[in-house]
Amino acid sequence: MFKNFVKIAWRNLLKNRVYASINILGLAFGMAVAMLIGLWLMDELTFNHYHTNHSDIAQVRATLDFNGQVSTQDAIAMPLAAELHNKYGSNFKGMSLASWNVGYILANGDKKISNDGMWVQPVFPSMMSLRMIEGNINALNDQLSALISQSTAKALFGDADPMNKTIRVNSKYDMKVAGVYEDIPHNSAFNDTHILMSWAKYITTEKWLQDAQQQWGNHSFQLFVQMNPNVNMDAVSAKIELIAANHFKEGHERIMLHSMDKWRLYSEFENGKIKGGRITYVWLFGIIGAFVLLLACINFMNLSTARSEKRAKEVGIRKAIGSVRKQLVVQFLSESVIMAVIAFVLALVLVLLFLPYFNIMADKQMEVPFANPWFWLTAIVFVTFTGVVSGSYPAFYLSGFNAVAVLKGTFRSGRFSALPRKILVVLQFTISVTLIIGTVIVFKQIQFAKNRPVGYTREGLITVMMNTPDLVGHYDAIRNDLIRTGAVENMAESSSPTTGVWSNQIGFDWTGKDPSVTPVLGTIAVTHDFGKTIGWHVIQGRDFSKAFATDTNAMLINEKALKLIGFKNPVGQTVKLNGKAYTVVGVVSDMIMDSPYVPVDPTVFMMNYGWANVITIKIKPTVAVSAALDKIGGVFKRYNPGSPFTYKFTDDEYAQKFSDEERIGKLASFFAVLAIFISSLGLFGLASFVAEQRTKEIGVRKVLGASVANLWGMLSKEFILLVMISCLIATPLAWYYLNNWLKAYHYRTEISWWVFIVSCAGAMLITLMTVSAQAIKAAVANPVKSLRSE
Repeated sequence: MFKNFVKIAWRNLLKNRVYASINILGLAFGMAVAMLIGLWLMDELTFNHYHTNHSDIAQVRATLDFNGQVSTQDAIAMPLAAELHNKYGSNFKGMSLASWNVGYILANGDKKISNDGMWVQPVFPSMMSLRMIEGNINALNDQLSALISQSTAKALFGDADPMNKTIRVNSKYDMKVAGVYEDIPHNSAFNDTHILMSWAKYITTEKWLQDAQQQWGNHSFQLFVQMNPNVNMDAVSAKIELIAANHFKEGHERIMLHSMDKWRLYSEFENGKIKGGRITYVWLFGIIGAFVLLLACINFMNLSTARSEKRAKEVGIRKAIGSVRKQLVVQFLSESVIMAVIAFVLALVLVLLFLPYFNIMADKQMEVPFANPWFWLTAIVFVTFTGVVSGSYPAFYLSGFNAVAVLKGTFRSGRFSALPRKILVVLQFTISVTLIIGTVIVFKQIQFAKNRPVGYTREGLITVMMNTPDLVGHYDAIRNDLIRTGAVENMAESSSPTTGVWSNQIGFDWTGKDPSVTPVLGTIAVTHDFGKTIGWHVIQGRDFSKAFATDTNAMLINEKALKLIGFKNPVGQTVKLNGKAYTVVGVVSDMIMDSPYVPVDPTVFMMNYGWANVITIKIKPTVAVSAALDKIGGVFKRYNPGSPFTYKFTDDEYAQKFSDEERIGKLASFFAVLAIFISSLGLFGLASFVAEQRTKEIGVRKVLGASVANLWGMLSKEFILLVMISCLIATPLAWYYLNNWLKAYHYRTEISWWVFIVSCAGAMLITLMTVSAQAIKAAVANPVKSLRSE
């Protein structure tokens, strides 16, 4: 019996090749989208699951409240670790302080590479369950030992055994390779960590690190903990909340444990509580995937039910010769499942074609897990479910026809038989139009933020990190040599790049300051030429200048700092930082140095060559960038021969601030295009069927004088009306959800009326183009052929 079902199903597919092709293609695209989104969701939901102890690991976060400015950050004070260990140590299986994951120059003889790494305490590698290829996971008990990733070992030592070999770090420290660990995968917070070094050695490298062991106000470090078995993380987090409060005379600090399982998806905070994060996008794309697959299923239902009358006699004869309804249901479901299987095979091909591009858009390294038996089990369930859902309505609808009425020729579909198809078309285009509107608004928001004045000139700026001692103390010599190349307009040093404020401090005082107020200001040390190099705008007073010896105690402030301080005539006024007096010599316009979506923070700039760790270079606009970089690289090679010349374009660094929104926009547009394609595919099939069904009517109308335009309008107006209804439903839905999305941004675009008009007009145009092909074909057909049998 089953063999018979399959044989008949296959014959029906071959007999109706056009409709079968439309159905299979639509299903294939819907399945492909669902699979791509499924891979993306799996990657997001299993982020950090590479680490065996992920559910027991947490990062200690601090919520700072100074003068009503509340912020939650992952930077903590070093003494907090000892305090937690002494008071609550029984709750923790492991605890590790850590530096930030930053770039280091690693050298083995003449072989030099730049890789990111961290200074950590000995328990860190076992906490994170690093998979050792060779060596001892506890090797960091030795201050001079280091663990490196497999790719780093390959880059530095080739095929030679790296164990116990020496690596020179930043031309400062010699570290012995005591172990090699497997590269951490892309979906881990530590995927860029390629070298781990001993914390005990780290705190001996700089005096400020030794001082920081007692400084509760110095939030410059990370702290990770692993809970003991059966210890409730939330309960411990509540107990330690006020552990740091007694160490502050001003302001307030609360401590919390942020579970590793929440780092990726729940990373946004409000008043010290988790507000949300990427979980919003997980839900969003999960819903989009479900809807796109639903669109493909709708196409199948529509075309199958539309052709019900074509198969009515087949159903009547089958019933007349003894077929029961159950057999007919199985027959029609068999057809839909066979089509789903063919569609799945095609979908796999589409996924393999799209996945590299999709990975680039989503910043992932996903692969189809062909070797995983769960993948195939899920695929079987997925295909069966899709086939049954797609074919359920036509199966039960067709099998319910009355055999006597059909065979007598008195069967009629009924005046409301097309209503389900119309509802499904409206649903299809409601989803598609909503996606189109959403995509336009996302890109409009990105463009709005990009057009915000940044307060300095990004073009032609590059930054070079001063990560070796060879670059320290040679400011004038390096600057003069760079300018002599003819490719450089100016050079300066600073303690933060133009795309970030790396230091925020309290301890400011000035005449008239409210003693109960404890402001936090961004603090950046710069050299004389910083403003001239980046092209900032001095709106009051003057810039730093070598002509004024007193500028070593001078300060420039931005507009936000001026508003906070409240000086009416700021030039010449005195501002103290930790008791040291600085004279305000000028005010610069606000510069966007952090997120372009939030207000600029109050920031001060001070002359201090000793704090500098970033070199900023302005390339002459008349010189080709490639030629300029060659000349600049030659200068750095002379002063820093032990390190490769590495640099970053300020334009690229600024563009990274939009990466999340742009990625979401690209993914949304990708899915919107596919949704429109699938919907149009179904519309094309329906238009083809309607034109075929009304062939004789069209012939009669043409004989009676109807023009091609009249007939085109008659066949198209029904579909246009359905899309108009879709637009009326989609517009308020899109406005509601997008308005809520935009509320997350302080600087946000307006939802303009033209977005809805253009999106709906686009949907109408696509509908007209899709339907017109079949409508015009039917309208220009020879009526003699269609009326020959009348």
